[in-house]
Amino acid sequence: MAMLTETKSRNVESEKITLNLGLVDLGQIDLLVQESFYANRTDFIRTAIRNQLTRHDETMRRTVDRRKIELGVRRFARADLEAARAAGERLDVHVLGLAVIADDVSPELAAETIGSLEVLGALQAPAAVRAALKDRIR
Repeated sequence: MAMLTETKSRNVESEKITLNLGLVDLGQIDLLVQESFYANRTDFIRTAIRNQLTRHDETMRRTVDRRKIELGVRRFARADLEAARAAGERLDVHVLGLAVIADDVSPELAAETIGSLEVLGALQAPAAVRAALKDRIR
């Protein structure tokens, strides 16, 4: 397999989500914020999520290893995909984090070189590339 752009395991961006909470739960969070346990509701929710992720860390590590998932940010430049095409390779991409397909990657090049694309997190790619890969994105 051709060497592609290095994966970086740092947070580049965040994704906004909507969360529905019961009024009592929300009130309890507000009370903890009022009592200065947390700076705000977002601080509480992020802390709770991090605690749960830490609790399941070993399971996630085993799953990432078993499924050969790349962690962090995975960037695909045109040169990377051209090298894969020259080597006659089709990539099966599995990313936990952010997958980025460069703006200069044509839909044809992406379709020729990316066999499957599974992103647990977010995918940034030109609309035409997304359309070309729509049947391969899981």
